[in-house]
Amino acid sequence: MKPYALHPEAEREYDQAAQYYLHDNPQAAARFYDEIERLIQDVREQPDLFPVLSPPLRRHFSDVFPYTLLYEDEPDRVWIVAVMHMKRRPGYWKPRVA
Repeated sequence: MKPYALHPEAEREYDQAAQYYLHDNPQAAARFYDEIERLIQDVREQPDLFPVLSPPLRRHFSDVFPYTLLYEDEPDRVWIVAVMHMKRRPGYWKPRVA
């Protein structure tokens, strides 16, 4: 399994979404956390499995929440660029990609 790193803005998105769910419903927050961690584990185990969004970025959708991980499979790690809500500002993450 590859190591991973979160872009600082992706980390902020993850935290903000978790806080939103925590404020609304602590049980939903726990399920959200578990789901995002599952997505992270999936991309670490099989980073080339998920569809290419915009080369070199790939995406892995949640089946439970309206979120997707955008990531790059780098030689030594999985670089998570965004923890993106699917209904907000498409393409906002593009400046994060070198």
